Amino acid sequence: MKRRSILGTSLAVVVAMGLSACGGGGDEDSSASKTVRVTLANHVWTENIKQALPEFEKKTGLKVEITQLGEDQLSDQYNVKLNAGSGDIDVMMYRPLQEGKLFAKNKYLADLSDQVKSNKDWDFSDFQAGPVEATSYKDKPVGVPIITEQEVLYYRKDLLAKAGLSAPPKTLDELKAAAAKIKASTPGVAGFVARTGKSPAVTQFSSFLYSFGGDFVDGTGKAAVNSDAAKQAYAYYGGLIKDSGPANVSTDMSWPEAMAIFTQGKAAFYTEADSLYKNATDPAKSKVADKVGFAPFPAGPAGSKPYNIPSWALGINDASKNKSNAWKFIEWATSKEQTLTQQKAGVPGARTSVWANPEGTATYPKDLVETIAASTKEGVGHDRPLVVKVPEAREIVGQPIVDAIAGKDPAAAADTANEAFQKFLDDEAK
Repeated sequence: MKRRSILGTSLAVVVAMGLSACGGGGDEDSSASKTVRVTLANHVWTENIKQALPEFEKKTGLKVEITQLGEDQLSDQYNVKLNAGSGDIDVMMYRPLQEGKLFAKNKYLADLSDQVKSNKDWDFSDFQAGPVEATSYKDKPVGVPIITEQEVLYYRKDLLAKAGLSAPPKTLDELKAAAAKIKASTPGVAGFVARTGKSPAVTQFSSFLYSFGGDFVDGTGKAAVNSDAAKQAYAYYGGLIKDSGPANVSTDMSWPEAMAIFTQGKAAFYTEADSLYKNATDPAKSKVADKVGFAPFPAGPAGSKPYNIPSWALGINDASKNKSNAWKFIEWATSKEQTLTQQKAGVPGARTSVWANPEGTATYPKDLVETIAASTKEGVGHDRPLVVKVPEAREIVGQPIVDAIAGKDPAAAADTANEAFQKFLDDEAK
């Protein structure tokens, strides 16, 4: 999911910290370079780390050379350099659920099993289970999560009060009833809004799927988007938007379009990533900033099962000749201290201790903090199919969402999608 508000698409910006040249070959123990080459995405997290770099360089005697890129350029850089087996990159910021499996399968990411155990004070056990699962491959850690998000329920406090509802819905049945009631009684206001685009909607639909008891694949790795649970989830999600969504709703909305409807005061409920909350609570961006509340994802037949995922992580290029110093950077950048600093600046991290620290949540709305605490307990560590070719998979499993919103038979659409998805999985396994 692209964060258009914080992820740039500008040309590469290279920030060189220090003048020492990158070390050449040699094995890392005897001739490790004192320059750590780090490739990062344009992100608030990156800007914060750049400001703190002098502290790390002074403490370690190392120099950090940062290459900072927009999301598309980052992918292009990795495609070229990693495919070529280049050791030019030591540390890389990557998206675990978008390219993580591809990178791990191709052995681009170093196994960090020894590193994560090397420092008890750093404390790998402090990281939330869902993000750790997403940054592991074949039960071995290949990355460290740095930015997390969960799906939560955004809602309008004033509209609930007018409808006589004393609390936000706790179940999907209650959400459906409340959305229908508000739409029927409030002209020009939808009861519910969410992403509708075939690919963008997949990540937010995933929490509905899990809460109905389904997943994209079953325990044997077979396609499962036509299971009874999946069919119920498609019918529910599509039906909720069709029946209680905006009039003449389009089927190509990603988060900016759905968020705009909510922040313009045109919807009562909205399910979305918590990381985007400031778009709804900032008076400069939202007409309803002082009326927004947050609640845990409503429970379905299988309970409340929102995703709890790392949107970004740090890994070490397996071709790097400077792995020991690369780990020193990661260890520092993902420390409890740096995670706390980042979180206070509005970047949600993956450390349990920081979420438990009042300092770490002081800048967040109180009900959002409580919501995140609840979400991380039962959170699922993926929000899309865990495959190599993620974009293609999203197109397939997202089609029944669009069909259901358009009023077509969601069960038939799920059967068609499952057949296509199984063929996709078979082809990828060859």
